[in-house]
Amino acid sequence: MNPVPKISIVTPSYNQARFLKETLRSVREQDYPSFEHIVIDGASSDGSVEILEQCSSQPGWEHLRWISEKDTGQSDALNKGFRLATGDIIGWLNSDDTYAEGCFRAVAQAFAAHSGVDVLYGDYNWVDEQGNLLEVRREIEFSHFILLFNRMCYVQSSGALFLKRDIFQSGHFLDETFNYAMDYEFYLRLLNKGYRFKHLGKVLGSFRWHADSKTINFPDRQASEINAAREKHAPCLRRMNGAAAKSVTTVFLGSLATMLRWGKKAASGYYFNQRGT
Repeated sequence: MNPVPKISIVTPSYNQARFLKETLRSVREQDYPSFEHIVIDGASSDGSVEILEQCSSQPGWEHLRWISEKDTGQSDALNKGFRLATGDIIGWLNSDDTYAEGCFRAVAQAFAAHSGVDVLYGDYNWVDEQGNLLEVRREIEFSHFILLFNRMCYVQSSGALFLKRDIFQSGHFLDETFNYAMDYEFYLRLLNKGYRFKHLGKVLGSFRWHADSKTINFPDRQASEINAAREKHAPCLRRMNGAAAKSVTTVFLGSLATMLRWGKKAASGYYFNQRGT
């Protein structure tokens, strides 16, 4: 990796104009010497394109590249951006989320300090529609078992995930048949290929909860895709015949994974600190 690795940020965008400027600024205002921001807009009709046109025409926005055209969904848009990215490190930032100050420097330093790491994920904030802090989400050190069987994906993608470009150069992209848990399926596939994950104990960005969020509106579909990805990539489930056996095993291992995660968080003082804030 270069002494000062270039960072590429890919943003899928569709009708999130009310948040888009803040997202763009959070990238532009990073104190980092080499980065690009690639926005893949899905033919928005709410003023998003006008915002992109205005910003990219002004001095100081030379890092911003964008296209606006119809796509088949978020996974398609992200894959387009990943293919266009020229950086050594690639991040994913949705058009309603933001990066924290100093994020890029912290990520570059962490990759330099841990040369064997392929995927880096950090802590993050939950914020409301107005950007007010709801909760600081501190995560655990990486565990393949907990990721595989925990009821939810604890590796946050938008605003807190960075990957080496080698992953995409080797032909690994999001599975576009997944629309709600594409990140989770991607992680499990990368792990089966031998890629290494590491947690960075620093808040890298903010995830916004609002009425139009897929996470809020379609939790059942997300859960269904998580189960499908787990059955596809968990060796013990692949070897089983019968839905009942898979269901019992998933419930048992899921409970164990959840307790392990809670235990690791409790040991770090996470829950005490949350009550304190």
